[in-house]
Formats: sequence, structure tokens, C-alpha cells
Amino acid sequence: MISPTAEYALRAVVAIAQGRGELVVTTTLVEMTKVPPGYLPKVLQSLRRAGLVRSKRGLGGGFMLARPPEEITVLEVVETMDPIKRIERCPLDIESHGRILCPLHKRLDEAAEMVAKSFSSTTIAELLGSADKGHAPLCSPAKPISLGVTPPQ
Repeated sequence: MISPTAEYALRAVVAIAQGRGELVVTTTLVEMTKVPPGYLPKVLQSLRRAGLVRSKRGLGGGFMLARPPEEITVLEVVETMDPIKRIERCPLDIESHGRILCPLHKRLDEAAEMVAKSFSSTTIAELLGSADKGHAPLCSPAKPISLGVTPPQ
């Protein structure tokens, strides 16, 4: 439904949000998200360029959300990495079809639209709120992980 890169970005944003405004170090993010350590910096860089996270380099550095989790939607994170593809024209390039989709492609486009609507109405804060109901916002590792947060300076 979404690319692995988009899921990695969602995991990273949720993990950073768990820092509750504190800087979260990259090593902690790797542990929490299970994103390959060689790939996580690329994901974080894209999130930073999109204005979803802020970073501080060096000793005491890390990542924090650029906006409150109540203001960031799942769709915004997914679209930053790999936009949900809608079907606007016949994907088989059949000229006579143009913008008129066959029943199969129409249904696939409707499904993509429903996913986009669901993602646009779900905030990162809502995912964190699941933890308050006894559900971790991310799949939890076998052993507890220290958030490894540092206060912003």
C-alpha cells in the first residue's frame, strides 16, 4: 500500500514524536524504528527538507519534530517520501479510454483515494495517543529502549 521508505519515515516521525519535544539521537531512532542504519539518515534528511523535523548536529544533537504532532498528518509524511498515486488516465495508454477508467482501474483509484483520506485525517498525535490506551505507537522491541533524548538548547 505504501513504500518501505514511506513506512520508514512514518516510524521515524512517530519515534521522534515520542521524545515529546526533546532531541532524539540517531542511534535511538535506529533501535526504535528498525530502519537500516545506512538508510535512516536519507529518510531523516528528506523529512528535514520537507519541514517535518528539525535537527541539531554534534554533541547533544539529534532530531525533533518541527511542528506539534497534532499538526502533522500521516498523509503529509507519506507524501513527502512517496506520494500516493492516483489513476487519472488509462494506465494502459488506450487512447479511446482517456480519462474514462475501466471498472478495475476506477476501483483501484477509489481505494487510493480512501487511503489518502484516511491518512489525511490521522495525525501523529493520534498514533501516540494509542500508547495511552495500552498500545505502543510502534512495534516494541523485546527489551526497553531509553529514548536517548537531550533537551533542545
